Amino acid sequence: MSKSIESETLSTQIRDSLRDDILSGRWAPGDKLQLVALTKHYQTSSTVIREALTRLVGDRLVILKPNRGFFVPTLSLAEIKDINELRCVSEEFGIGLAVQRGDLAWESELIAAHHTLERTLYRNDEGAGELTDAWNRAHQAFHAKLLEACGVPVLIDLASTLSDLSQLYGRWAGHATRVTGRDVAQEHREILAAALDRNAELASRLIRNHYETTLNAILKSGIDEATEHGIAPAKA
Repeated sequence: MSKSIESETLSTQIRDSLRDDILSGRWAPGDKLQLVALTKHYQTSSTVIREALTRLVGDRLVILKPNRGFFVPTLSLAEIKDINELRCVSEEFGIGLAVQRGDLAWESELIAAHHTLERTLYRNDEGAGELTDAWNRAHQAFHAKLLEACGVPVLIDLASTLSDLSQLYGRWAGHATRVTGRDVAQEHREILAAALDRNAELASRLIRNHYETTLNAILKSGIDEATEHGIAPAKA
């Protein structure tokens, strides 16, 4: 029994590490995930790596191509638009339920999640000033906490998947929104205030505006379909 638990724990750890590395841009969209290289990098067996990759296929963060192997997915601008709209619709509905059902404990945890987000470094000081991995995690945690009180597991799981897919084009967003002059921190403060005031209509509108502002910045940045395979250059 203990060996089974240890194996499951290791598989989960490797899966989480792979997920974080994919979302942080270690590999570019469309890159093949080589089993031998991954086995060496994560210092584990090919069986564990394959199991972790298979789980990520279920999360839509990895693509399995028959007879070719595992790949990081690519996203077209059309797909980004669809993902963003589905994210807006689902989270608008979710926040409406959350502000109705959330209790004092939810409020306290939401404030804490926002505090972490506010105090986390937003952009790296070096290079292109990309969004930090820590900020991306805090950002996801804040938005997840907003919906947590809705009490609909299917919706929460969907929101989590869409959030991950959105991060696959996070480097588009990172570069594009840097020149827009938007105040992302203020957007989050306003969303938090609306949620705590139990103003579902305002919170829903602010969440949609928050996501659509990022999408519009991407669309106006001059990126086109021809460049989509190079949006997240692999890290050295």
